[in-house]
Amino acid sequence: MEQLLGMNFDEVSQQFSKISMYPLFDAAHYIVSVMALKEQPGAVDVARRSPFACWISAMIYCFGGAVLSGLFLAEPALLPFSNTSNIVLASIIWYLVFYFPMDLVYKFTAFLPLRLVLASMKEVTRTWKVVGGVAHARTRYEEGWLVMIAVGWAKGAGGGLMSNFEQLVRGVWKPETNELLKMSYPVKVTLVGSVLFTLQQSQYLPLAKHQLMFMYTMFLVINKIRMMITRSTTSVFAPFEAVLYSLLFQWQTGVQGPSGAPKKGIKGRRENPNGSTDTNGNISESVEEKGNGTTVSRNGYRKKTD
Repeated sequence: MEQLLGMNFDEVSQQFSKISMYPLFDAAHYIVSVMALKEQPGAVDVARRSPFACWISAMIYCFGGAVLSGLFLAEPALLPFSNTSNIVLASIIWYLVFYFPMDLVYKFTAFLPLRLVLASMKEVTRTWKVVGGVAHARTRYEEGWLVMIAVGWAKGAGGGLMSNFEQLVRGVWKPETNELLKMSYPVKVTLVGSVLFTLQQSQYLPLAKHQLMFMYTMFLVINKIRMMITRSTTSVFAPFEAVLYSLLFQWQTGVQGPSGAPKKGIKGRRENPNGSTDTNGNISESVEEKGNGTTVSRNGYRKKTD
């Protein structure tokens, strides 16, 4: 019985790994990506003022992973745009989502049951992109684990990693939203997947590629549906991150926590623009001596010298 179940799983995962992404799954990825762009603050206004800038932003959302991973491997940045079929499909979807009369296309695709299906299909494409990025990097750097992880991560989560550049296209500059400073769940889970597939490609995981693809995709889909239904933004990795952080990065006195707040028991220096501070935080007023026998403190008060 166990062998039968194992054979069924292997056969299912093999058939699953042979699914073609074009056109249905790619179209779902483009729809979800363009919808995410439209829901950004000010995106609709940019679409009215400059359709070309809006289109560029949409293409970054749709093909940012391919562009960034290509740059990592010193490939032309415009290489992903050489596939005319995908560009045309993404452009049609962009136009319908942003400019269809009465906003009917966006409202239809935003219907929760349909959006769950589209989001699930997008997560399937994430697996294919990570696998493709890792395999492509391995053809050039067979023993370059870091390169394989970076390329797979970039290809699967390039839209998020390039978010600051995309914002610049729309005239927005928010460096504090850099994904490297505060990673979102899609970027984190893509990084985990890239590490797993790199280990599998290097023969350090006792799993076939199609088996890992199936299990990783099921995890992505199930967790994505859970987060959308419950409207939760909490990452499933949060408990593990807290444990790892406390084990690896809190040993040195004065290290700040993830929120940026200093830990208790750390005595900080108080700074004052009108004077210097000592290690206890006491402010000592600094003065400047004038030639007429008076001194002027930095806060502007005159003092007569003896």
